[in-house]
Amino acid sequence: MNKYELKQLLMIFILALLPLAVPAAEFEGVKLPDSVRVTDGGTELVLNGAGLRTRFMFRVYVGALYVQKKTSSASAVINDAGAKRVELHMLRDVPADQFADALEDGLKNNNAVDALAKLDAQVKQLRAVFDAVKIAKRGDVILIDYLPGSVPGSGTRITINGAVKTTIAGEDFNRALLRVWLGDKPADNDLKKGMLGG
Repeated sequence: MNKYELKQLLMIFILALLPLAVPAAEFEGVKLPDSVRVTDGGTELVLNGAGLRTRFMFRVYVGALYVQKKTSSASAVINDAGAKRVELHMLRDVPADQFADALEDGLKNNNAVDALAKLDAQVKQLRAVFDAVKIAKRGDVILIDYLPGSVPGSGTRITINGAVKTTIAGEDFNRALLRVWLGDKPADNDLKKGMLGG
C-alpha cells in the first residue's frame, strides 16, 4: 500500500468516526452538549437554549435548558411532565447562602403564596443542599434534572460536579422551581430569552 492509498484509507476512517462525535454549542466560553440524558437509557434531551445570568453587571453563571422537544414557550416547558434539565455553569464564586436566597426569591416572585406554602418542605430540602455546599465556586456545574414519575427515584434531582446531592419529590415543586428562570418575573430576562432559544 503506497502513501496515497494509506492517506485515503485514513480519511475514510476519520470520516466514519465523525457521526460518533457529540457536537457541542459554546456560550460565554462554556461548552454545552447538544443533547443529554438524565438517566442511563433515558429519553434524549436536546439543548433548547442558553443564556447568561448577570447581577449588578457581574457574570454569575451560564444557564442552559434541555427538553425533549425544542420550544420557545415557557409554559410548555413548565407544564411538560417529561424529563428536562436546567444546567448551570458558575462563572464566579457565590456564597451558597446568597445562591439559595436568590432561588427562594425567584420562587416567591413567580409562585402564588398558598401554592408555595404547600411546598415548604421541598424548599427547605433545596436550601439544605446549598447550605451544605457553603460556596458555589467558579467552574462548578449544577444540574437540576426532572425525572418523571415513570422513572425510579422520580423528582427534581440536584447534582453538583457529578455528585448527586438530593432528589426532591413532586412535579409541583419542579414546576415552581422552573419558574425561577422561566416565570413572569424571571431571575434574568435575557437568561430566560436565551433558554427559550431567543
